[in-house]
Amino acid sequence: MIDTWEILQRLLLAAVLGAVIGADRERREWAAGLRTHMLVCVGAALAIIVSAYGFGEALKNPGVVLDPSRVAAQVVSGIGFLGAGTILFMQREQVVRGLTTAAGLWAVASIGLAAGAGLYAAAAMTTALIWIILVLLKPLQRRLFTRSNLRPRVLLSLAGDGAVARVESVVAAQRLPLFKLILNCRRDGDDQLVLIFERGVDGTRLAALTDALRVLEGVTAIRLGVAVRHGAGAAR
Repeated sequence: MIDTWEILQRLLLAAVLGAVIGADRERREWAAGLRTHMLVCVGAALAIIVSAYGFGEALKNPGVVLDPSRVAAQVVSGIGFLGAGTILFMQREQVVRGLTTAAGLWAVASIGLAAGAGLYAAAAMTTALIWIILVLLKPLQRRLFTRSNLRPRVLLSLAGDGAVARVESVVAAQRLPLFKLILNCRRDGDDQLVLIFERGVDGTRLAALTDALRVLEGVTAIRLGVAVRHGAGAAR
């Protein structure tokens, strides 16, 4: 049976390692911050401690077999429910946010399992690697991939029937490569239409498109922007 000091040592280590990861998320003001990561890590550590050492009396009975790995498996899969709560789908931008936070919670749970199991070196090394991925690689990721993930887009406010069809006709006439069309219908105002084009469409062609769209019946507002590639570059 593990002694009380060893239990406290493992739980404190899990709390510290979870705080290392959670501090960065707290600084960036994401939904799962310092305390959330600490709770996940400590809870996972306690789960594996209970699984490994909490049923000593039951093991004295004949025919009873203990498998501590079953609790670890349940922690790893069960943390997915908590991670799912941090994932948001932004309808207007058509991007998913929160995937990195969800993955971080899953990884922190694994750190807690390692700390609770007494694998101190593995827990510490994993914490260092995750911190490097979340903090140090972020500027490099932005430098290498953000520019290539931008797609030009045109945002329109529409009023009246048939406006979408007229917009589509103009886009087809301009022969612009349309990547995606997003329509948000609103009861209390103008509908919002987002035209996302393939990368490589130059500003001159987009300017010509906006000039053609501006005079259409039912177009009440129009502006240019950029969109992040669907499913990439937007997760946090």
